Amino acid sequence: MYVKIKDFNIYYEKIGTGKKEILILPGWGDTRITFNYLIYLLKNEYTIYILDYPGFGMSKFPDRDLTVYDYADLIKEFMKKKKIKNPIVISHSFGSRIALILNGKLNISFEKLIIIDGAGIKRKKSFYLLSKQTLYKALKKLNKCLPKKLRKKYLDKLVKVFGSTDFKALNENMRRTFSNIVNTDLSYLLDNISSSTLLIWGEKDIDTPLKDGIKMNKKIKGSGLVIIKNASHYSYLDNKLYTGTIIREFLKEKT
Repeated sequence: MYVKIKDFNIYYEKIGTGKKEILILPGWGDTRITFNYLIYLLKNEYTIYILDYPGFGMSKFPDRDLTVYDYADLIKEFMKKKKIKNPIVISHSFGSRIALILNGKLNISFEKLIIIDGAGIKRKKSFYLLSKQTLYKALKKLNKCLPKKLRKKYLDKLVKVFGSTDFKALNENMRRTFSNIVNTDLSYLLDNISSSTLLIWGEKDIDTPLKDGIKMNKKIKGSGLVIIKNASHYSYLDNKLYTGTIIREFLKEKT
């Protein structure tokens, strides 16, 4: 199904008929498909909403740059249109950035919040990475000295040499948006989280390291942290059964 929100045409799915509602916020580049197991596990007890972000799955990207606050505003409007109030929110990676803004900045109430391998904490860059970025910016400036017909080819080569895997996978229109998002530090919102919060983290997550989860656990009042042994950034896929059991037990607890 599609819903029109401002200049977005967003694809979403609604599964189940339970009285309580779950809103799933996937990670960057992920779609509803990666959550099929959790949806199957919970659909008989809850009504579940999950959507494709602009630029992924079946939702087109607009002709402009976006920030993480734009994505949060989009979800806020989606919740209004669908009359979703006080939902249980399950977020992964980038989706956790949105959840932090919704609850910690916009004061949108969640019955419970589950953060899986969450993003939002901007880490200090290594000397190697800083040097690499400085060189990239210097070489990028040289592009203006080239003939117009050679500029795009030159920039494409720079991206191939210096870009991260995620960055390379994006089309040109989404790259500035990606940069906007990863350079936004949301750690200032952690003290503001008011929802009962469960953190689930992969022990061997290298995208959002376990130390980020430990920091969130310290900053978010009353939160709990469960570490999935030998799991990666996709801990909920690496150990589906264990993650599903943890989530179901957490949802049974009274707040």
